[in-house]
Amino acid sequence: MQRSILLSGPKFQLTIQRLCRQLIENHHDFKHSALIGIQPRGIYLARRIREELQKILHIEPILMGELDNTFYRDDFRRKESGPLVPSATTINFVIENKKVILIDDVLWTGRTIRSSLDAIQAFGRPEKVELLVLVDRRFSRHLPIQPDYIGIQVDSINSQRVIVNWRETDSEDQIILLTEEQNHLI
Repeated sequence: MQRSILLSGPKFQLTIQRLCRQLIENHHDFKHSALIGIQPRGIYLARRIREELQKILHIEPILMGELDNTFYRDDFRRKESGPLVPSATTINFVIENKKVILIDDVLWTGRTIRSSLDAIQAFGRPEKVELLVLVDRRFSRHLPIQPDYIGIQVDSINSQRVIVNWRETDSEDQIILLTEEQNHLI
């Protein structure tokens, strides 16, 4: 596999700070807004966004939850990796009439977001739902879903993989593009 680093170090943190500033433009003091991180990897971005917003705005708390959409996915019965072990959904508030910001690390086909929209209905009817992603893989969408807030856009083909590493779990912050090497016989 060929590995290209798309974003790391200070630029990674600057991207998160830029996303926070964009959120502040639309949500001001976050009194009527809530952040929802999508399991498994969107929760790290949601936690970082919340932490940074609280630093910038000097307020606490900003409502934040973590959403597991496992049983709302259209492919969960097809998984052949053994029994499903869902992550914990932690949303300790009603989202009725709130502006909800769904947060995920990578937007690819749109299926994760679609299932998250279904799953979130169990917690009330939000006034509005927005989508924030760290990486938008623009040319691979299966569903008509577009993010409102984008860290970076990556033009990649389906055989490539985009991986977001988080210092909390992977020891460093970086976005990596993996490409299979082709062996050409000449």
